[in-house]
Amino acid sequence: QVQLVESGGGLVQPGGSLRLSCTASGSSFSLYAMGWYRQAPGKQRESVANINSGGSTTYADSVKGRFTISRDNAKTTVYLQMNSLKPEDTAVYYCNAFRYHYGNYWGQGTQVTVSS
Repeated sequence: QVQLVESGGGLVQPGGSLRLSCTASGSSFSLYAMGWYRQAPGKQRESVANINSGGSTTYADSVKGRFTISRDNAKTTVYLQMNSLKPEDTAVYYCNAFRYHYGNYWGQGTQVTVSS
């Protein structure tokens, strides 16, 4: 069982930055692929960024060059550095942990609002 707790959301002006953190409890964090997803009102949840156990990353086209995902296995934490934020980045951001045969886990979400 893996429990995920996100933090770092909030209100920021367009062009600003935020860093989200997701800390995992449970064992074998380093073996899980970790990801950030977001869901805006009235829209489906979408993948934002992912990092696998080897450290390889993928990004949605809409955030490439602005967002950076990273992980610290010693701290069992994954981060999402978000720069040059836009109003369309406003959403609830969810952390995800996935490992074949072991499960797929979600955090409770953290609100990010980009507005002047």
